[in-house]
Amino acid sequence: MNPELALPILIPLISGAVSLALWRSVRYQRILGVLATALLLGASVWLLRSTMEEGFLVLEMGSWPAPFSIVFVSDILSAIMIVLTGIIGLAIAIYSLASTPKGHEKFGYYPLMHLLLAGVAGSFLTGDLFNLFVWFEVMLLASFALLTLGGERAQMEGAIKYVTLNLFSSAMFLSAVGLLYGTVGTLNMADIAQKVATLEDPGMITVISMMFMVSFGIKAAAFPLFFWLPASYHTPQVAVSALFAGLLTKVGVYALYRVFTLIFTQDVEYTHTILLWAAALTMLTGVLGAAAQFEFRRILSFHIVSQIGYMILGLALFTPLAIIGGVFYIMHHIIVKTNLFLVSGIVYRLQGSYELKDLGGIYKEKPMLALLFLIPALSLAGIPPLSGFFAKFVVIRAGLEAEAYVVTGIALLVGLLTLYSMIKIWAEVFWKKTPEHVKSMSLLKGDVKKSHNWAYYIPVVGLAACTLFIGLNGQPIYELAEMAADQLMNPELYIEAVLGGAQQ
Repeated sequence: MNPELALPILIPLISGAVSLALWRSVRYQRILGVLATALLLGASVWLLRSTMEEGFLVLEMGSWPAPFSIVFVSDILSAIMIVLTGIIGLAIAIYSLASTPKGHEKFGYYPLMHLLLAGVAGSFLTGDLFNLFVWFEVMLLASFALLTLGGERAQMEGAIKYVTLNLFSSAMFLSAVGLLYGTVGTLNMADIAQKVATLEDPGMITVISMMFMVSFGIKAAAFPLFFWLPASYHTPQVAVSALFAGLLTKVGVYALYRVFTLIFTQDVEYTHTILLWAAALTMLTGVLGAAAQFEFRRILSFHIVSQIGYMILGLALFTPLAIIGGVFYIMHHIIVKTNLFLVSGIVYRLQGSYELKDLGGIYKEKPMLALLFLIPALSLAGIPPLSGFFAKFVVIRAGLEAEAYVVTGIALLVGLLTLYSMIKIWAEVFWKKTPEHVKSMSLLKGDVKKSHNWAYYIPVVGLAACTLFIGLNGQPIYELAEMAADQLMNPELYIEAVLGGAQQ
């Protein structure tokens, strides 16, 4: 029995139910939100420590053995993702104390937040493809409800695009699961991997793998079906945007890493070549979209797309070093991107807009906030000694070693264009003088500048400290990513841990 394996799912599920029971008391929902996410973070650290000690943790529900039971599995990658979920969950819960409107809190913001975290944790820990689909749908339900809280026109337009593409992804995912079950007769991922390897005709499996690639690619916002993300992530309250930016697309990336290292490895030259060019086009289209934008959160949203390309590139190259770089990049990006969205929310509270033309003078007015922006911004661009530099360095070095020169060149170009976008935000928001009409608005609306609440700054400072820690302590983080990559590149370890004596 491994209770630490169940806690990251049970804590947000129970917290969501209790928060729902406290519907009439927003104050207690707030307190519960912070306490529950802090408990989730503690449980996630426990899970990572136990997983590092034992290699794999497996929890079989009921008295049925794998592959017949519902199985939860933690390897190093899963445990890393759960820790990151706990960090982001706590940061968002604290930030929400100051940023979330009371009307949203009264209509289920905190129960939905807990439900979303449960869906994310379940997706990272499940060892069964159908249950991965179930947890995806839990996330979709919670995220759609969070996206529409407030009911503004822009939110509804973004939500329609968001849910339409994600429902299409879910339909394709379910179809692929059905075809795979009809082919191998099981849904346990370890059992599927074992049986797929013995099939005489892998053609059908390759077709099914393409369906999974499209489905998970949509969830990850990969090229060409990524347009739902920049159309929706800038529309809700900033805490919701930050939560989505940090976690949701990474679930899709995680699913790609899981199935294309464990199950669909019978035709790597075909499947991973497609992933390689999808990664290149995702990086390029995302960063060009960001360069064309002049709205703070839309720039950041397009950069989510471009950075997803680096993560997929690590998987597509499919070498130990590339997988290490991909895992490192995921860890770095979740922290950095969430923080940039939180900073954008503070800027909005100060000057009442996300449009770059309506912003300015933040450096003079709030020099500490300018520094807190520069840390994640320069990290995203890959400037040493911050975390993004080491993540990009490993991925690019892996690309050069694999002789993927064109894609590696695109990755370098995208890094330069990312720096351009960050400089654009810095120049427009922080460096230039405050526009006259913004000064007038500030005089008329004094409440706009009430952003000195500690709840705004604690998460931003904490996440910036995480970015500096990863950058200044790259070796232990690299070693952790190396442990995860070693398990991913040796799927027989996962199969043995889950099936054990059940192997045929």
